[in-house]
Amino acid sequence: MMTKFVIFFLMLTWVNARAQEASSISGKITDAGGHPIAGVSIHMLNTNLATATREDGTFVLSNLRTGNYTLEITALGFASARKDVVIGTTNPDAITVSLSETSIQLDAIVVTAQKKEEELQTIPSSISALSSRQVQQYRLWNSKDLTAIVPNLYSADPGDGRNVTSLRGITSTSYDPAVATYMDGVNQFGLDTYIAQLFDIERIEVLRGPQGTLYGRNAMGGVINIITQQPTNITKGFMEASAGNYGQQRYGFGVRTPMIKDKLFFGLAGVYDQTNGFYTNQFDNSHFDKKHSITGNYYLKYIAGTRWVVTLNLKHNNNRNHGAFPLAGTLADALAQPFKVNQNAPAKMIDNIFNSSLTANYAGSRMNFSSQTSYQSNYRYYENPLDGDFSPIDGVTIINNYGNKWNKVEVLTQEFRLSSPASTSLPLQWTLGTYLYSQHNPVKLATRFGKDAAFLGVGDSLFSVINTTTGKNIGAALFGQASYAIGKLDLTAGLRYDYEHKRQQVLGEYQHDPDPKPIFAIRPDTFATVSYGAISPKLTVAYRLSVNNIVFGTYSRGFRTGGLTQLSSDPSQPPLYAYKPEYSNNVEVGTKNAFFDNRFKINVAAFYMDIIDAQVPTLILPSTITVTKNTGKLTSKGLEVELAAMLLKGLQLFYNAGVNDATYKTLKLAQNGQEINLEGKHQIYTPSMTSMLAAQYEYSLGDAQKMRVVFRGEWVYLGDHYFDLGNTIRQPGYSLLNTRFGFAFRNVDIMFWGRNMTNKKYISYAYDFGGTHLGNPKNYGVTVRVNF
Repeated sequence: MMTKFVIFFLMLTWVNARAQEASSISGKITDAGGHPIAGVSIHMLNTNLATATREDGTFVLSNLRTGNYTLEITALGFASARKDVVIGTTNPDAITVSLSETSIQLDAIVVTAQKKEEELQTIPSSISALSSRQVQQYRLWNSKDLTAIVPNLYSADPGDGRNVTSLRGITSTSYDPAVATYMDGVNQFGLDTYIAQLFDIERIEVLRGPQGTLYGRNAMGGVINIITQQPTNITKGFMEASAGNYGQQRYGFGVRTPMIKDKLFFGLAGVYDQTNGFYTNQFDNSHFDKKHSITGNYYLKYIAGTRWVVTLNLKHNNNRNHGAFPLAGTLADALAQPFKVNQNAPAKMIDNIFNSSLTANYAGSRMNFSSQTSYQSNYRYYENPLDGDFSPIDGVTIINNYGNKWNKVEVLTQEFRLSSPASTSLPLQWTLGTYLYSQHNPVKLATRFGKDAAFLGVGDSLFSVINTTTGKNIGAALFGQASYAIGKLDLTAGLRYDYEHKRQQVLGEYQHDPDPKPIFAIRPDTFATVSYGAISPKLTVAYRLSVNNIVFGTYSRGFRTGGLTQLSSDPSQPPLYAYKPEYSNNVEVGTKNAFFDNRFKINVAAFYMDIIDAQVPTLILPSTITVTKNTGKLTSKGLEVELAAMLLKGLQLFYNAGVNDATYKTLKLAQNGQEINLEGKHQIYTPSMTSMLAAQYEYSLGDAQKMRVVFRGEWVYLGDHYFDLGNTIRQPGYSLLNTRFGFAFRNVDIMFWGRNMTNKKYISYAYDFGGTHLGNPKNYGVTVRVNF
């Protein structure tokens, strides 16, 4: 079968190579005053063709085939633009494009949300997108900083760097996320293997609502799609240094350059980040959550002829966290003594994340083809035991440092994709593909009960329960989506089938000090398997009132994978308990609009989601294992608004807001031998409202490209939300104020920034047993960035 597949594409390449070509298209890029702009990036969407303007602003794109295409035009200091061009059998007339400064016009952002390049405002779907310029303006250093910038998105972590993200009321506290994260096209498979650090970003796309058709498993709430800067024919780079209170230091560097012009390109970027942390450990009066990390991103890109591009990408994140869980024992303790803990075993948590991918893209006149192979791994362990009782007593500690044979997650993925060619004149646009994966997750963890275990009601002391769980998962999917244009009406239909097979093996052992060897097995070595299949359809109807105004309606179905429970320290929670996938039916209507020559945009969407077989997690202490069961039915409904406006020259306004009511219609849990009915309770990690109002003013001192003064303010509001299913741990609505001001020269920015300037005390994360982590206090500093 594979041999036939290869022969087919070799024949396709030969046929396309013989297709009739127009020799070139030429043009010139100028500013509003007619002055040429050098170094402008020009890319023909959904092809591998790109170039840059010369010193006189002119450019040439060669090896073109007949059809209608779209050019993406980007330049530093100017709003990005699109230009539709028609390529015939003879060379078309030269084109001229005038770019507006960023202080006059909003960007026309191109995204790959539907696995092809399209202008954001033309897609009939709820998608938020941030350009590289906006990522810097919002000072986004971590993916959890997207909270409230994207309507109905909330993200936080307990201090260990594993962000739990909620979108439209769909969330998870297990290691299988409900909102999928992709980085440069690679699915960051679980909370253990994704890199949350953001740097050298081209753009961030957030697809709101189920995305099962094109993205598959664990995209029930949506998808966060992160794209980093890639090398081109133009040598570009940056150097950045930041310093702030609490010992905050951050240094970044990146460069992208051609090694052989039009053929071979290299890119690298890295960031070093450190902080003394916000918490003090009263046990020894030390910085508790002191941490530092090094993150890198490396590219090697090869253009093999005019149609093939092969890219090798390597990423890593090496994190050292001295105090991974800065948790107060109760909510009352957290508020009475903010940013203080009292733990006798502050573990040093070590993360060694490695991600790699090899991507091959072919852009032809009859179809496009892509292949992406990826490998991900993370070896995460505590160098010394972790405090499991969050107190100064020698009660419970967690040990998982058993060598890199254990606690190292490894994932292999492969995606093949075919799609319609780049020409926009075709009424039918389609995508077909297959996705394969294999995951290996060996976990060995000991729960040790120390000399003070009696204070916790344990009758024995100085012993450990060692749990070993080995999981092996494989999966495959077939997917397809097609859109057909009938005048002003667009119809989109998609379908995906996913299959997963999981095998899990568990062993529980008892060990007593001082003998390091287990004495006997509490749970004999045993295993179980389970398999699931899921179908995810999608149907969208869109009507284009004009080029810049559309209305749409969508039905889609999402699912989150099922699985097997791990072995925990609670004998009442049997391991290898199979829980089913969670399914959702989603209905959405919306409208997207741009007015006044792209100076004002407003998008509105309303949604209703019905979730069946809801997976409800229960955290088992002290082993910190999450046990999941299908015990609920949830409905989530809401309204979202995104507004962007260029009010005056240099004055921009952004307002993103979402209201969300996510409520359990049925929810029955077993607790202390009794059944607890939690019907009507609100979903956890889901604010009733998210709101972000940002205003930025840039004042030019003389030539706009020489020096500008920048003032920016952000007001964030989050409504009431809860952190336990019983809704007893509640965070009332609160506001945060962020600021940014400074000077922007031609290639140098000096920006002073502040976060939570009113020093608001609020809960950002809490466990159902009461362990509470506060949101960051007032944080301020300065960033100097040099672009070259």
